[in-house]
Amino acid sequence: MDTPTPKFHLPLWLQAIVASAGGFGLFLIAFLDSSVLTFPIINDLMLIDLSVRNPARMPYYAAMTTLGSVGGCLLLYYLARKGGEAMFHKHAGPRAQHIHAWINRNGFLSILVTALLPPPVPFKIFVIAAGALEMPVGTFVLGLLAARSIRFFGEGFLAIRYGDRASEFLLTHKLDVAGITLGVVLCLYLLSRIAFRPQRAS
Repeated sequence: MDTPTPKFHLPLWLQAIVASAGGFGLFLIAFLDSSVLTFPIINDLMLIDLSVRNPARMPYYAAMTTLGSVGGCLLLYYLARKGGEAMFHKHAGPRAQHIHAWINRNGFLSILVTALLPPPVPFKIFVIAAGALEMPVGTFVLGLLAARSIRFFGEGFLAIRYGDRASEFLLTHKLDVAGITLGVVLCLYLLSRIAFRPQRAS
């Protein structure tokens, strides 16, 4: 007989915050996590927990988490833009040159990919790089919205589909989920590049 997998539960104090603040709490945690503080996976687990308890409100919870994350990244983007490349090199260290080259060649894709991947991927380094290297803000926001919407609405769907097991699945298979999602997004991105590439004159 198989041993049942223990359920993951949010701490009681965090459950109380989630229950009282709802969507605003998700927005605030996502904003802080994406800007000046770091709460790895917490906003994901909060979103799942709320969606399990209130399935009909899942789109609202996912949207608030997405908007909070985009807002926090925008704050960090503008701080980096004001601080310039010196701020970027300070945070990136020896990886600065490689990140700089990648951002210059693949601005939209770099934000899309890193915003989809789970910790410990150093996502904030790419946000700082985007601001310091003055990536167009429209490109930056579009990449973020696409990636965070896929991530958070996907987690909301898992919460409705699998209930409390969604948290356990996310914690134990986060790299698998991110890899599959990333593969699908990259395929769609490459197909769009092929479909909309400029036609050569005859």
